[in-house]
Amino acid sequence: MPIKGFLEKLRGSDEADTESDVDYIELESSDAQNEGKLQIRIESLSEFADTERIQSELREGSIVWVKIKPLKEKDMAELKRSVDRLRKTCIAVNGDIAGIDEDFLILTPEKVSIHRG
Repeated sequence: MPIKGFLEKLRGSDEADTESDVDYIELESSDAQNEGKLQIRIESLSEFADTERIQSELREGSIVWVKIKPLKEKDMAELKRSVDRLRKTCIAVNGDIAGIDEDFLILTPEKVSIHRG
């Protein structure tokens, strides 16, 4: 747009060339903004059945931060079974799993590795 046309628009002149205006496209919801981004999901493991939901999120490509304390306090055998199942899922999707402190696990999809240092 020439400077004269720009200044006329600022002044509110009717002589401004409205055909040279830029057309804008309305974007859909935040899905377009999150495309290509990794999500970090925070989950709680309070019973063995929760492993299915966590596995599903991992398979969808999310990083999953899992609080295991509720199940740890309830039933250690069930916790071991759940962690073993989650570990096998991580192996199947070429992901990674690590314990954080005593009460948390972090599970990552294929393109994310956990630095152990």
